[in-house]
Formats: sequence, C-alpha cells, structure tokens
Amino acid sequence: MKLFLDSANLQDIDYGLARGFIAGVTTNPSLLSKEPKAGFYAHVAKIVDRLTRQGAPLSLSVEVFATRPDEMIAQALEIRHRIPYENLAIKVPIGWDELRVISELARRDIDVNCTCIFTEEQAVLAANAGARYVSIFMCRLKDIGGDAAKVIANTRQILDKAAHAAEIIVGSIRSPADILEAHLAGGHIVTASYKILESMAAHPQTAKSVQGFLKDFEAWLT
Repeated sequence: MKLFLDSANLQDIDYGLARGFIAGVTTNPSLLSKEPKAGFYAHVAKIVDRLTRQGAPLSLSVEVFATRPDEMIAQALEIRHRIPYENLAIKVPIGWDELRVISELARRDIDVNCTCIFTEEQAVLAANAGARYVSIFMCRLKDIGGDAAKVIANTRQILDKAAHAAEIIVGSIRSPADILEAHLAGGHIVTASYKILESMAAHPQTAKSVQGFLKDFEAWLT
C-alpha cells in the first residue's frame, strides 16, 4: 500500500513529504525536463537533500538517459558515484539489450527500477535479471486496450509464487481511482503526480460535513 510521488518538482516534493505518507520519489527525463535548467546532478542532489531531511531512507528512482548498453552502465555508475544516496534506484527501460544493463548493475549491488513494462513476460525477465522494482505502466497499457489490472495481478502472483523479492511499481496513473485499482490488483507501490495524490484527500461530502460541524458548533458557542 505504499505511495511514491512521481515528480522532479522541488516544491511538489516538499509539499508531499510534509504530509508524511510518501514512501519514495520517482523521476524520469521527461519530468526533469519540465524543471528550470540547473544541471542534472545539481537538481537530483536537491531532491536527495529533501529526502535525507526526512530522517528515513525514502526511495528515489533516477533514470539513465544514455541509449546504448555500455553507455547506460557507465552512466548508472556515474550517477551512483555522484549521488551517494543509500536508497537510490537506477531506472532502466525494459529491452533485450537493457537486460544486460540490469544484470550488470544488480551484480554490483545497485538497485534497479526496470521501467516501461507492459506485459507479465517483460516483468519476469526484468525480475530474473536482478531488478529490485518492475514498473508497469497502467494507463498507457489501457490506452492500447490492455487489461492493466490483469497484468498487475498476474505479475504479483508470479512473484509471490517464486518468493521473489522484486516489487511492482504501478505508474502511468491519471486518477485516484487508478491508484485504488492498482493496489487492489496487487501492486506493491503506486507512483503518481502531486496533483493526483492531493485529490485523493478531497471529497464534496467531507467538505460539506466539516462545514456543518463547524456551523453547529458556532451556533452552540453563541
């Protein structure tokens, strides 16, 4: 039932962490590209500083942006060297050549978040190659007519039967209902934007009830 914040925005991260329910942060090159230019490592260091101040080893996923396997490995090692955060996971997209990257990083005791997964088969390959997390893209899978809940449930069943340590992260979330569906289907973790996580706390009847309580109490005081 863990929730990650899918964002590279420092204000969103500050606001989310202040509410105490976030277990980690996931980023990707697209999210980073939306932030003011300050340098890749400088910006990630600012995120790490915020996570460190929480006093708990919250997870952080940072994605490689090289495209060739050897370059991806070298870049991942550089990220780990320049960002010495104990709970850092390197995001690597699923792919035949990328499995070698995952395996090599896992051999070096580097946590890998294998991303862009759409099938159970991809998740199995990633987990067996050594990925710490397998990230299934829920709504993007729905966009092409896929049964995202079934893929999540099947993957969870496979991992549980094998007593595998890999955890399922469900991403590509567009509504609070998606978060509920992902957790009920068996996702260990769901990562979503600040806007979506914030909307989970709101309901018209909640606001109406609170206003009624306060109105009644005000009348009693006078």
